[in-house]
Amino acid sequence: MRYFPLFMDLLERPVLVVGGGEVACRKVETLVRAGARVTVVSPKVEPYLRELSESGKCVWIPRFYEQELMRDQFVQVWATTDNPELNHRVHKDAKNAGILVNVVDDTPYCDFITPSIINRGRVQIAISSGGSSPVLIRGIREKLEAVLPMNTAQLADFAASKRSDIKRHFATVDERRKFWELFFKQPLVINCKDNQELEKAYQALIHADAEFTDSCTWIEFGEDPELLPIKAMRIMQEAEIVFYDKQCPFGFVDLVRRDAERIAFDDVTQVSSDIMTRKADKQRIVVFVEPNSSSYKLLKEGDEVIELAKVK
Repeated sequence: MRYFPLFMDLLERPVLVVGGGEVACRKVETLVRAGARVTVVSPKVEPYLRELSESGKCVWIPRFYEQELMRDQFVQVWATTDNPELNHRVHKDAKNAGILVNVVDDTPYCDFITPSIINRGRVQIAISSGGSSPVLIRGIREKLEAVLPMNTAQLADFAASKRSDIKRHFATVDERRKFWELFFKQPLVINCKDNQELEKAYQALIHADAEFTDSCTWIEFGEDPELLPIKAMRIMQEAEIVFYDKQCPFGFVDLVRRDAERIAFDDVTQVSSDIMTRKADKQRIVVFVEPNSSSYKLLKEGDEVIELAKVK
């Protein structure tokens, strides 16, 4: 993984865009939506950029780029012209000034790249191949767009509005996380049409003294993570801690919830006491074990075991 994925807060942050064509239009539109203070440098600009400038949404400097325009106050620089020599000069000036720079469609001259984005209000999904296969990424985006509900933004806004209230009801982050997991699984919430339905579901659940479940699930690994059952994937996303055999391919471990604690072992008996302690603490546990291991079969009493799908 060459590029580290992150979302950067550009609200009221100065950004320089060199170029005024269609490529610049696409970049400036996204930057303005993110709240950046955009400066465009180009002797001519597309009508869209002119309108943004006239409405005060960006600043247009109608001249050719010169090094003196590269000020260290900028947090990002974009070179979007159709002149590679000029773009590379912008890149050099930005690097000398210690500013992150992106030369559009010229990956070797990019400190960062922009992914394909699915936008649902507060919820954003970014997809990237590191610039190697835009067509593949477009296909993945189309698939995700088709399955991601349009009310996702509404759900995110509702949850944000309840941040203070939920803290009054639940003291710990873990309790709040488990509450929201139950909330977002409710059919009324999944199919909600307005905030009244969400409020009704919220009040019913928060006053229902819902019991948060704990579990210890043993998942047998193999060579191919794609053979994991859907049930295993759901449990892995809910787990708070994962124990895994060092022989387990990391493709399995990487599918567990990102903020779950991870503990590796050579033999499961090495961590048996830790597993028992976590179970007593009512945590949700996943243990990846080698299918032919006899050790774990002595420890799994009362727990669920999930096997990989068999390929015929």
